[in-house]
Amino acid sequence: MKKVNWLLLTLGVVFFSVDKASAQLTEQHAVGGRFGSATGITYRYALSEERAAEGILSVQSNSKYRRFRLIGLYEFHKPLAENFSWYYGFGGSLGSIKYKALVSTTERINENGDREVVTVKTEPKSELALSIEGVVGVEYRIPTTPLAVSLDVKPYFDFLQESTIKVFDPFGLSIRYTF
Repeated sequence: MKKVNWLLLTLGVVFFSVDKASAQLTEQHAVGGRFGSATGITYRYALSEERAAEGILSVQSNSKYRRFRLIGLYEFHKPLAENFSWYYGFGGSLGSIKYKALVSTTERINENGDREVVTVKTEPKSELALSIEGVVGVEYRIPTTPLAVSLDVKPYFDFLQESTIKVFDPFGLSIRYTF
């Protein structure tokens, strides 16, 4: 745990001690894929050299549920080194979550001392998904190509399903084509 705290402190000092530079977002559009706990399509529109609006169409699926979300983020981009920058931002999402039908079986001993198998089936159901989002990440623009690679964490607070903050679940790797 101490190593994680030192790493976060070091990254914080590096991020906030960098001077401002010009022309961080040199291309106005960037489109690509985002991979991680939720996979999707990402589109970023540069509002200025240091600010952008990003939209993510995200799909996440496992054995218990399938989630679809449309995420909107407002981002601030800061330089770290040549072709390397970091960004942070905030926003929200709207979507749906569909819980899959589950069948679980357990074995128990009844009052007669006999073993019996109990099967419980839950029906599928759908709900609205609504959350507030944050994002912190780093991006590397590959020289002499129109490609950019970014690694970020996108914590969110889900209002309707679990009402919990997801911090370490939403890591993502994005590969974007810039134009």
